Amino acid sequence: MILDTIWGWFSKDLAIDLGTANTLVYIRGKGVVIDEPSVVAVQETGRGYKRVLAVGKTARRMVGRTPGAVSAIRPLKDGVIADFEVAQKMLEYFIRKVHDRRSFIRPRIVISVPIGITEVEKRAVRESAEGAGAREVYLIEETMSAAIGAGVSVTEPIGNMIIDIGGGTTGIAVVSLSGIVVSKSIKIGGDKLDEAIMQYLKRNHDMLVGERTAEEIKKKLGIVAGEGDMASMQVKGRDMRRGVPRTIDITTEQVKEALREPVQLIIESIDQILERTPPELAADLVDRGIVLTGGGAMLGNLGQLIQEDTGLSVRVAEDPLKCVVLGSGKALDDLYLLKEISL
Repeated sequence: MILDTIWGWFSKDLAIDLGTANTLVYIRGKGVVIDEPSVVAVQETGRGYKRVLAVGKTARRMVGRTPGAVSAIRPLKDGVIADFEVAQKMLEYFIRKVHDRRSFIRPRIVISVPIGITEVEKRAVRESAEGAGAREVYLIEETMSAAIGAGVSVTEPIGNMIIDIGGGTTGIAVVSLSGIVVSKSIKIGGDKLDEAIMQYLKRNHDMLVGERTAEEIKKKLGIVAGEGDMASMQVKGRDMRRGVPRTIDITTEQVKEALREPVQLIIESIDQILERTPPELAADLVDRGIVLTGGGAMLGNLGQLIQEDTGLSVRVAEDPLKCVVLGSGKALDDLYLLKEISL
């Protein structure tokens, strides 16, 4: 215990957005220092031990391109840990990278987790962080972190609505007085949007593409409402009938059609939360509107679609991809706020 305290003096306290798609790390006093894919390339050994070959950007380049003995693993699925061992190794890698040393690291760590995370899942996150070297672990719900990172004053008795669309989940919440009043988390995020594009190409063009290609299509042509600029891009994949490589053109209208179903499920969840919001807080939302955060907030015209459905103004946070980790970082800098909002 005494040694932990001493090592803690020489360790940098961290806030971590342990995301399904990307992991971001914030250091007190420095800001965001790591923003890398949540991917680990491992090699299976004869005794069942997984040897880490690469983490982050290097491992991401290996997705779908590894030989039999090597696999590129995403240890988080739908916002929670799916592979405990690999998740711990990934955390160890990022913590050591930040500290630039391999031992005597005992930082305080704040980790953002999805709304409605179970006790078992909380324990998995805590134990992964502790196994990676944390001396203290605080968990904060992602929507609360996103609200703080978007500049929302969560401590006031005023209702604010946050929609955080991450890689694995979408969290929707109304916050007031440092707490979440009503909330919902659905397992629809960037991954499901990519999957919808893959299924659309499979169904309508008899073509198979990988996750990386689907993500690239989403980023370049992703639009969910309105006409927008009619754009197109060439997509390379495998012909399902002939089994040979093939190239086709896909347009923004086709991508909009592909994304219609998952986006509609997000809209329906927003309506459900608004129906459950207390009248006084609902009145606040008329004036304050809705704040969008997360990578999904960058989908073309998503704010317009939500505004047309709800009648409320919608704004995208200034830096939607970093709102969660920035909010966790602000809580790390304010221990009183951290203890007030942590799970």
